[in-house]
Amino acid sequence: MAFPSWATLFFAGMMVVLAAVEAEAEAGGGSVCFDRMFGFGDSLTDTGNFLLSVPDDFPDPARNLPYGQTFFGRPSGRYSDGRNLLDFFAEAFGLPYVPPYLGSGDFQNGANFAVGGATALNGSFFRERGVEPTWTPHSLDEQMQWFKKLLPFIAPSETELNEIMSKSLLFVGEIGGNDYNHLIVREKSVDELHEIVPNVVGAISSGITDLINLGAKKLVVPGNFPIGCVPLYLAIFQSQKEGYYEEQTGCIKWLNEFAEYHNRMLQEELEKLRNLHPDVTIIYADYYGAALNIFRAPLKFGFTVPLNACCGSDAPYNCSPSILCGRPGSTVCPDPSKYISWDGLHFTEASYKVVIQGVLGGYAKPPLSEACKGAEFKVSQLHQCTDNPTNTVSYDALSSFI
Repeated sequence: MAFPSWATLFFAGMMVVLAAVEAEAEAGGGSVCFDRMFGFGDSLTDTGNFLLSVPDDFPDPARNLPYGQTFFGRPSGRYSDGRNLLDFFAEAFGLPYVPPYLGSGDFQNGANFAVGGATALNGSFFRERGVEPTWTPHSLDEQMQWFKKLLPFIAPSETELNEIMSKSLLFVGEIGGNDYNHLIVREKSVDELHEIVPNVVGAISSGITDLINLGAKKLVVPGNFPIGCVPLYLAIFQSQKEGYYEEQTGCIKWLNEFAEYHNRMLQEELEKLRNLHPDVTIIYADYYGAALNIFRAPLKFGFTVPLNACCGSDAPYNCSPSILCGRPGSTVCPDPSKYISWDGLHFTEASYKVVIQGVLGGYAKPPLSEACKGAEFKVSQLHQCTDNPTNTVSYDALSSFI
């Protein structure tokens, strides 16, 4: 697959920015195209739900520093050194950070239902296949139920519901990656992974359909990342076989090929949904392409250590399942902005920022400007964002971590 150059994407994105400056000034805050955001997904966009869903003494690494050190100066419930994907989308659209559903708040500007470790499929699906779920029970289906429970409180009447749904941007994912991650770390075969892709994509499609039936008009559905570049997997699945690693990136071929397969199946399903609902804008966010662009030329984006974790252990790729970031024995790099990976599974906020710039600049199908038909598309300049924040069951350690 061919990828546009970063320069092309950057200047295309900047043209959008410049075209919207006047509209942004006149708007004086909030998005021109939508008033709020709702998010569903896993640890890549969780803003605190996982920690709010477990007992206070649950030993999750994100409960303590160094998580949150770069931006918030404290742990914020995010699996990063600072902001995550949803935070940067909020900044780009001039909206407040999206609060976790399980926390306190009035949710008038939206709510985030994403939970670290969440899967697209319910726990029963895995039990039927001999895998006992040791991760969060708050799958995509339960997140959808949370959303339906919230709606009557923020939209008591049908008129208000229609108004809110038509003026909201909904992020369905990234979700599904953990369905594979939880099986990969249990050494399931590639064939077993391929077998569940239709089920995972079907669960995502069902969630999108539920939202459309509730009145959603603008949805962003991200694909999976290039998981063959994940330090944890690079550490676990080392090999001397010829052709095992991608020559340009050093990432594991079979894992990236599997992520590509999932993404193709997801895009085919999204096209079917577009045909069924021509009045709804469904945008595929190509996280895979935007991230792989970084791994192919890390120095171009300021990353000097592309395949090692910033926070981890003295092990290959600075990553070991036995010593996770934030655990005794772990260490933290002096400058996370030089690393793509934060803790071996999640990105640094510097990487998240570049990925979102890529999605805004062209790694989306159709372009995100389609979410704003009939209005100016307003995107703030992420590189000028202030560093002043505006917001403040049993599980095994590794499963909760992903």
